[in-house]
Amino acid sequence: MKKANYIAAVISTIGFSLILVAMVILDSSYNFIDDVSITDSIDSKVIAASTVVRVNNDEADNDLNSLEISSEREIAPAKMLRVEVFDGLTLEELTARLNKSLGTDLLAGKGELIASYSLSKGVDPYLVTAIMLHETGCGTRCSALARTCNNVAGQKGSPSCMGSYKGYQTIDDGIRGAIDNLYNNFYAKGLTTVETIAPRYAESSAWPIKINSYITKIKTK
Repeated sequence: MKKANYIAAVISTIGFSLILVAMVILDSSYNFIDDVSITDSIDSKVIAASTVVRVNNDEADNDLNSLEISSEREIAPAKMLRVEVFDGLTLEELTARLNKSLGTDLLAGKGELIASYSLSKGVDPYLVTAIMLHETGCGTRCSALARTCNNVAGQKGSPSCMGSYKGYQTIDDGIRGAIDNLYNNFYAKGLTTVETIAPRYAESSAWPIKINSYITKIKTK
């Protein structure tokens, strides 16, 4: 009986010991997992923090350089593209050149209209301007035909004004009309020089000499 009790006590003790060992192992496992999680979390935060700090430190100089470069770019003047439209001139330069010859009367400041509309038609703006100056005298004081009929190139046609001359509503209309006439009745037929235009445009044999003289003055003024 004593032996049986002794064996039972030993078994009970061993069982209890095994339970304690199992609990310790289980608790250790939990602690290990927690430790790993905590460690990983801490390490990640530390790494993240150190990475941010390291990147900031490494890029600090670069950022400053970038700012300096940006500032320099903003301060540096932009290089404008030069677009030449006629005779090696931009539209603005051509306009300024024509305006120098258009006087202070009805054609004053009409250089841009003459230049842009002539070029849209493929007509020489020097030639158009020379004809206008010769036919109207607008280099000084414009003629009665220009004042009354807004006719700046001596065209004939309808609606009539001052006899057989063509009348226009405004000076701008008269300028476009002069260029259209030169394109439709001369350029479109292959007559593109003063010498080939002259026989059909004017009766005077001195006309081409005078027109060429105006062209020279316009180019050099």
